[in-house]
Amino acid sequence: MTTIQIFDPALCCSTGVCGVEVDQQLVGFSADVDWAKQQGAHIERFNLAQQPLAFADNTLVKTFLERSGADALPLVLVDGEVAMAGRYPSRTELARWAALAETTEKPASGCCSGSQCC
Repeated sequence: MTTIQIFDPALCCSTGVCGVEVDQQLVGFSADVDWAKQQGAHIERFNLAQQPLAFADNTLVKTFLERSGADALPLVLVDGEVAMAGRYPSRTELARWAALAETTEKPASGCCSGSQCC
């Protein structure tokens, strides 16, 4: 099974909904990660502020930080190899790396989502 590891910059939370301003990019990415995990993907996220040892203990990540600095995060590893840096992957990229069939279908919500209760 493919392992996807995301090394986030220092964040107060991984969802993007904490603090004064909501980070829509993180909100969307968090939803994509949740979707991929529900499809069976193995994804790990590490936050520089909350899990600094995960950064220090991984030679590749440590070298990346020494060379590029924390401003170059996030760093994405797929099976231990650099797949992306400097931005969060899209749902399509997560699906490709995890060998998932991507769906563009949005989950149904609300009364009139086909339940014929309206």
